Formats: sequence, C-alpha cells, structure tokens
Amino acid sequence: MKKELTRIVTAAVLLAVAAIVEHSAELPVWQLLLVYLVPYLVAGYDVIAEAVEGVAHGKVFNECLLMCIATVGALSIGFMPGMENEFAEAVFVMLFFKVGELFEGYAEGRSRSAVSHLMDMRPDTAVVERGGTATAVPAETVAVGETIVVKPGERIPLDGEIIEGVSSLNTVALTGESLPRDVSAGDEVLSGCVNVSGVLRVKVSRIFAESTATKIIRLVESANENKSRSETFIARFARVYTPIVVLAAVVLALLPPMLSGNFAVLFPVWLGRALTFLVVSCPCALVISVPLTFFGGIGGASRNGILVKGSSYIDALAKLGTVVFDKTGTLTRGQFEVVAVHPDKCDAKHLLHLAAHVERYSTHPIAMSLRNAYPGENDGCRVEAVEEVAGQGVRAMVNGCEVCVGNAAMMQAMGIDWRPCHKAGTIVHVTIGGTYAGHIVVADTVKEDARGAVDGLKKLGIAKTVMLTGDHEAVGHDVAEKVGIDEYHTEMMPADKLKVLEDLIAAKPVGTTLAFVGDGINDAPALARADVGIAMGALGSDAAIEAADVVLMDDKPSKVALAVGIARRTLRIASQNVWFAIGVKVAVLVLAGFGLATMWMAVFADVGVMVLAVLNALRALRV
Repeated sequence: MKKELTRIVTAAVLLAVAAIVEHSAELPVWQLLLVYLVPYLVAGYDVIAEAVEGVAHGKVFNECLLMCIATVGALSIGFMPGMENEFAEAVFVMLFFKVGELFEGYAEGRSRSAVSHLMDMRPDTAVVERGGTATAVPAETVAVGETIVVKPGERIPLDGEIIEGVSSLNTVALTGESLPRDVSAGDEVLSGCVNVSGVLRVKVSRIFAESTATKIIRLVESANENKSRSETFIARFARVYTPIVVLAAVVLALLPPMLSGNFAVLFPVWLGRALTFLVVSCPCALVISVPLTFFGGIGGASRNGILVKGSSYIDALAKLGTVVFDKTGTLTRGQFEVVAVHPDKCDAKHLLHLAAHVERYSTHPIAMSLRNAYPGENDGCRVEAVEEVAGQGVRAMVNGCEVCVGNAAMMQAMGIDWRPCHKAGTIVHVTIGGTYAGHIVVADTVKEDARGAVDGLKKLGIAKTVMLTGDHEAVGHDVAEKVGIDEYHTEMMPADKLKVLEDLIAAKPVGTTLAFVGDGINDAPALARADVGIAMGALGSDAAIEAADVVLMDDKPSKVALAVGIARRTLRIASQNVWFAIGVKVAVLVLAGFGLATMWMAVFADVGVMVLAVLNALRALRV
C-alpha cells in the first residue's frame, strides 16, 4: 500500500513539474510528449502491462485496456492538425485511475488470512501406550485400536471410546455448547474436545485423517471453495462498456469519412472527434467513486464496531433475505448464571449459600456460577469431607451436616424424591441431611440486545431468521421464543449445521443472500459456506473470525441489522454515482459524435463528473 501511495505522489509531483516545463519552455510537441510520458509511465506502467497481458490471454475488453486506449487517445490529440495537446489530461486520467485502485485495494486488502488458528483444535501429537509405556508420537501414526492417554487440560487428539477414567469434557469447539459433558468408561469422545478433569485412557476408533477435528477443517476448506465470489462492479461494467466504446470510436473515426467520399481530407477531423469520444468515455468517475463509496461504507461500519472484509460483502449484506444464528455466544452470553432458586425446606438465600460452599473447590462452570451468585465464601462456615461423585455432583459436610449438590442421577442414587422444574436450563438439586431442600436453575442467559437484533432485521424486511445450536430441545425452544426466532434446530454438530445451511441456501428466494452469525470454531464451516459469514469478534474464536466475512467487534448481535442498513445505504450512493456518471457521459458522447463537444466538455464529463461523484461517495463515511 505504501509503495502504491509513493508512486501516486511521485507521479503527481512529476506531473506538476511537466506542467511548469510546458508553460516556461516552448518545446516541440514531441519533446513535450516525452516530458509528460515520465509521470504517465510512473503512474500507469502496471495498467499498461495488465492491458497487454489481458490481450495476450484473450481477455481483451477490460478496464485497463479502456484506460490505455483513452489515455493514449488523449496523448495523440496534440498531434492532430488544429488540435491542442491534452498531455496533462492523459496523465490526470491515469493518475486518477490509480487513486481509485488504491482506494479499492485498501478496502479489499482487509481480506481474511488462512484459517491457521483452526488447527489448534487438532493436536499434532498423541500419547499412546506401546510396549507398556506411554510415548508421545505424531497423531497421524496412531492406528485404530491403540490406546491413548489424555491428561486434564489436554485436547483429545483422536476419536475413540473411554476404557478407563472419569472426567468432564469441554465440547465448545465442536458443538458450541458451553456446558461440559460428563464422561466415563464406555462413552465415546471426539477429537477437539478438552479434557477438563481426570486422566482418560481412550481406545482409538478413527485414524487421524478421519477424526472429527480433521473433518471440521476439511469442511471449512471445501465450503470456502464452493463459496461464489461475484466479480467487482467495475470489471462487469467494463466487459460490456469497453467493447462498445472502442467499436463506437472506430466507427466514428472511419465511417463518416468513408461515406463522404473525401476520406483523406475528413479522416483527421473525425479521428479527432473519435479521440475526444474516447477521452469522454474514460470511466474515471466510476472506477474511483464506486470503490470509494464502498470504502466509505466499510470505514463507517468500522467506526461502529463492524469490520467488513471487502466491498463484495457490502453488496451481499444489502441483499440479505435469510439470517441464521448460532446460539451460544451469539444470541446468548456463553456464560452460566443462576437464573432461579426454588427452595423446598429453607429460604432461597440459605439454599444458595450451602450449594456455593459445597462447590467451593470445583472448577466446573456450574460450580463457578453458584459461587458467583453467592460470593460470601468467608462467612465462617466449616466445609469438610468434600467428595466429587463422577457424573452426579458433589457432597460435603457443612457445619457438621451433610449437603449434596448434583443432578437428577445423584438424587435417584440417594433415593431422594426430587421436584422437576419448568424453567429451561441445568437443574442443580440440593439435599440437606438426606432431605430434599430444593433446586437451583443455572442457564446461559440471553444477551440484552438479542431480541432487538431479530426485531431490527425483521423491520429491514429480512424474511427469515433461523437459530442452530448444539444444545437440547428445551433450551433451544426457550431461547428461540425469547428472541423471536422464526425457526430453530437443536442438538447440531458442525456437519449438521452445514447440511441445514445448504438446505436453507437452496430454498432462499432468488436474488437474496444468506448470512450465518456465529462465534465458535464449530461455526467456521458454516461461516465459510454462507453467502456472508458474520463472526462475533471480541469473544469469538480466532478460527471463526478468520473464516468470517464480517466481524462484530463488540459481540452485539444487534449490529447485524446496523451492518445491513449501512450496506444498503452504501449501495444507494454507489447507484447514484453510476447513473449520474453514465448519464452525463452518454450526453457528452452523443455531442462528441456530432462534433459539438469541446475538450472542456470532455474534461467535465471525465474529471468534473469524477469530482462530483467522489464528493457524493464521501457521504458513505457518515453512519
């Protein structure tokens, strides 16, 4: 970027020097041309090279060729009998074209880098038992049927079945579900999960290349390959506009003199008109103002905490018809909180107080939420004989009385009659001295602006909102109802999410796009496959951010509606510039065809329209 900017500044300075030379020294036209060729080539040597390369590869009509023809035409006018030179105009045209490319390059330069952080979920090594010893080896060398050892805090490298050990697994990387899953001997475990507590011995059931983590990475890569990328507006426009303009100029230069019967005399006159025609036709207003408009929209969005990784995604955002949300970390906080306390034999504060003391030493997220709800840990209570019961809960002696805190399985094992709860979430039951004392509801809470996010999208005319989650049906239904989601799917693995997404893409209305909003590694395939992938950036995983096209830096889902509004306003401004520029140019081109257009009119149709279009484009910066 700095190199391009330096080139443009250097060319501008050389152009100023050339103008001074022209007005201070009376040089022959051919010498003056050599003076102006210096800034012209400094600014546009790569444009000329691209035009030549395009012709060599059969892609004749592109914007670079049109720029070359227009500027060479302007350089040639000075050699026509009775015509003043337009060398400065030719250099200005090329210089402005490079400025436009600089703006567009800056906007498009925010493209995503490789999804390198996704590899973190797939360990490269595994500790395998061979010959009676545990040895760290490359994960791809472990065969099906071998036994691997996974210590607390380590990520499981290969899919398999637990043959020994009890622990909890953090499955966020796979399912997006923030609640750890309790596992023991006989349970299946998937690569990519983190072993929270307890040493596990796992019998490998799939080789490294077929492991769940590897499949997710493969899904991202294949989804990215299938994701279509529309061509830029300028390239599409030039493909039609350039051949029409070039052929029209050729016809204008040759046909009238040939029909007149006095070709030798009239050809210079009509050639001059044709060259003027080409100067007028130079699409400076479009090649600068359109990218600048998109750049302004991207800049305005950035100031509002929305990072758009390229102008093509502005166009896709403006056409949104379906928005698909992940649940955990996107519509919800992704952190457990106590949402209700239902005592049975004591008051709510005492029930929470005892539960927090029993869970004092646990690192489980449920335990942390209980302690956060009752922070008065140093209240003089005596907590002894703390015992964790795998897959059930924790029991301890609090001031000499046995208190058990756990799930329904613990209550059943103790023969306790427990009371179900109508609220969605994780139910933590509590017994005091062998008597049921009530339960506490712990849940992932909905973000404050989640409902506003969905309402805002519907006000913008978004036809369908969908939620995908790895959570259970009850939790998914509760969240969907709270935020106003039209459709939801629960207990989704990454491959399941991608399948549902493919079905939604196939069913979306023609001319509309689909966005997926997510934050976890498990969302990366869906983010890459959607027409627009939107990641919750501040708390989201690096893989999701890298795979996404749009990043919400402050994790507010309501920013999705703001992004759509910005995109639509940006497109309106770009459309205004397109119609204004084309309208003026068509009018002056017609006049040029009849010999009524002066070079000043040509300059206005080119540079003047460009300036006005740029001023209009700057409005996109204001949100």
